[in-house]
Amino acid sequence: MDPMSFILFGATGDLAKRKIFPALFNLYMAQNLPEDFSVIGVGRESLSKEDFQAVVIQSLYEYSRHSNDDQSKKLEFVQQISYISIDLTEKSNYLKLLTLMQKVENAKSIEENRIFYLSVAPELFDVITTNINDSGLNNTSGWKRVIIEKPFGHDLKSARQLNRILQHAFNEKEIFRIDHYLGKSMVQNLETLISSNPVLQSIWRKDMISNVQITANETVGVELRASYYEKAGAIRDMVQNHMLQLVMMTAVQMSERVEVNKFRSEKIHLMKAIQMNSTTDVVRGQYSRLDTDSAIKGYREEVGVDPSSTVDTFIATRLSIQTPLWDGVPFFIRTGKRLHKKETKIVVEFKGAMNGRAKEVEPNLLIIHITPNDGVSLQLNSKHPVTGELEPIQIDFSQSSREVPEAYEYLLADAIKGDPSYFTHWDEVELAWKLIQPILETFDQHMIPLHLYEPGSCGPEAADQLLSQHGYNWW
Repeated sequence: MDPMSFILFGATGDLAKRKIFPALFNLYMAQNLPEDFSVIGVGRESLSKEDFQAVVIQSLYEYSRHSNDDQSKKLEFVQQISYISIDLTEKSNYLKLLTLMQKVENAKSIEENRIFYLSVAPELFDVITTNINDSGLNNTSGWKRVIIEKPFGHDLKSARQLNRILQHAFNEKEIFRIDHYLGKSMVQNLETLISSNPVLQSIWRKDMISNVQITANETVGVELRASYYEKAGAIRDMVQNHMLQLVMMTAVQMSERVEVNKFRSEKIHLMKAIQMNSTTDVVRGQYSRLDTDSAIKGYREEVGVDPSSTVDTFIATRLSIQTPLWDGVPFFIRTGKRLHKKETKIVVEFKGAMNGRAKEVEPNLLIIHITPNDGVSLQLNSKHPVTGELEPIQIDFSQSSREVPEAYEYLLADAIKGDPSYFTHWDEVELAWKLIQPILETFDQHMIPLHLYEPGSCGPEAADQLLSQHGYNWW
């Protein structure tokens, strides 16, 4: 791997402490970082280099998956970390950052290969990338890359504007738009699961598959994110990015692992083929304390939320993919907060047995468990040894006993290697916004009702009706 500098904007933020620094340390422990590297934290807090290193060490003890008895390794790791406190909106401060970076690179004999990670509020993407460009930070003798966290825009217009700004400083090959769902172990395993198993390959076609269901449910509410969530809702927070990426990763068909451009072009082809009726195929909901005796707040009672808010905290929808492989197979997706169970999973329901006993036979299911426990289940039918009646049985494989790297480890390792396979291409982002934009407009025009649902429930009944009208039920 090439020597490199990793410049982290928002280095004192929650994401940096919980995910980014632990991921970098885990890569360091696994010897998956370059032999020569440096990390420069950029933040607003006035901290000395030593104080900041102490903050990083504390985050490693709290959030790294490694044991607590490796203090020497933690100390060794943070020696590669520097810190600078600047006002990100002040152009002259970027020259100070450039001076520090050149000093660190010269001291460590690191080539000018630079990764800029923007772990900041979306409204700062513009000013940071503009100043990176104007200050010469991105004029390197080696390669340069920028990692952008979601949300990438608020709607189609703002996403296009943001992309134009980014491309003044970086070209498309240098822009790594991170979606941490694409870093999850079982999501990255989907392609291998199908392409490497002939038994699944043989039934992975529309005349064998009844429907596909993708669920991403949370038990927590909006918590302290009201300022963001009031502007985003579930549609922007989850559907436009994570859920559509899960659809594409489920539907992509590759006979074997191919080079990155082919893989990404196949996903773009799928995005172009997705169709959804913005008025009849979308259910929106909001958790509400319908039971007055409940101790759990409704969304409108959360701190920072407008008491009359119509923001969606739950979305369910049906979509179709107009390709030869998937034409006629409905995809159902649902995601929400304050639901009965935390889980992300993909369920592929196969068509029923045609043996004259169809009403008695449960469908075969392939279930890909993504979180909290990743693994695979296969539901089959078997004869009960005593009664002789048919009953569904499950064959389970779980990776919970293994020490599986977290999503950010996979993604940061790929970014360092320059592999954008599991990062979103601009065409995917734009097509996703094009698909979601009509839904946003129907929401603004109050054309789709907002269904209230009790915290701890499975969501609004309308989501069940969305499937039942097509002859299905949620698994």
